[in-house]
Amino acid sequence: MSKTIELAQHLEKLHINNMYKSDFYWTWDKTDEELDAIFTVADALRDLRERNKSTRIFDSGLGISIFRDNSTRTRFSFASACNLLGLAVQDLDEKKSQIAHGETVRETANMVSFMADVIGIRDDMFIGEGHKYQKTFMDAVRDGYRDGILEQQPTLVNLQCDVDHPTQCMADMLHIIHQFGGVENLKGKKIAMTWAYSPSYGKPLSVPQGVIGLMTRFGMDVVLAHPEGYDVMPEVEEIARKNAQATGGSYKKVSTMEEAFDGADIVYPKSWAPFAAMEERTKLYQAGDQAGIDQLEKKLLAQNAQHKNWSCTEEMMKRTRDGKALYLHCLPADITGLSCPEGEVDNSVFDRYLVPLYKEASYKPYVIAAMIMMSKVKDPAAALMAMDASGKRKSF
Repeated sequence: MSKTIELAQHLEKLHINNMYKSDFYWTWDKTDEELDAIFTVADALRDLRERNKSTRIFDSGLGISIFRDNSTRTRFSFASACNLLGLAVQDLDEKKSQIAHGETVRETANMVSFMADVIGIRDDMFIGEGHKYQKTFMDAVRDGYRDGILEQQPTLVNLQCDVDHPTQCMADMLHIIHQFGGVENLKGKKIAMTWAYSPSYGKPLSVPQGVIGLMTRFGMDVVLAHPEGYDVMPEVEEIARKNAQATGGSYKKVSTMEEAFDGADIVYPKSWAPFAAMEERTKLYQAGDQAGIDQLEKKLLAQNAQHKNWSCTEEMMKRTRDGKALYLHCLPADITGLSCPEGEVDNSVFDRYLVPLYKEASYKPYVIAAMIMMSKVKDPAAALMAMDASGKRKSF
């Protein structure tokens, strides 16, 4: 029996009917079994790909990507996921579209969705705006389908918003699951989600928020660490607390990187901007106040510079469990002595974990493909079994 068949049989036991024709906004919108289904399908698709089996569930159609912030890994992961399932990909470049001439979100949503099966959107830079844009876009698509403008209703995959980065955090989690030999081995493991110094400003909060909102679902001891003033959204912290209570794990916030790293099994040192500063920046952009934006940037860079000791050094790593904690990063990292004079992580630490980091990133295309498949296929277990029985991918 192949690995895919075993995974498909597990999938049949899960209560996942609500995933069909659904969107994927935040991980905490999904049940435990629905998250299990995403991981299961991602692993099955990877197994099929490794055995050179065809995984096409579409013979035509489009995946539309809208990146309102820069991207390498997520952009190519989305394209790879769509291609894996048989969809072509078209990226909407807003600078080359009629959006610059006043085209509304409602109009854009319908015009790009005529033959689209999935819409992937990244809008992560402005607090209170990213998730709102995704909702506005998909509400317009839903209305277009209802009114007979669109032949099918595309599904949304959140490729990062101001609140969550579900494709990244799900890929991180699947990497952790495989590194520790299964979900059953995660209970009681300590993961340190810590702020780290960066010589740049304005990095989104969605990764640390996504991590504490997801990792607390697995009975882990999740620690959030940051200097004073670098808070994340309080509502996401409340989600983390409730998750921990429900799973028998724990969630706490500490004020030093050292305390977070002490005895940690997993560390995730990553810079982000203070929640209050991101709110202020959003208001300045809305007002078109460039002078205010420039002043805020100088202020935040100076604030960051007061915390250069928040770095994942060799000495800091020695504080972890046996000095060998799993190091995670969503990439690109600010690497001391390589990409910048002082940054989030020492070059020697980063170099030592290079292969695991790339493996961590490699799960993202399969996670995205699983999100798409679970929304577009009514019986995903049967679909996986059919793929397992199919022929090889053609090459000439």
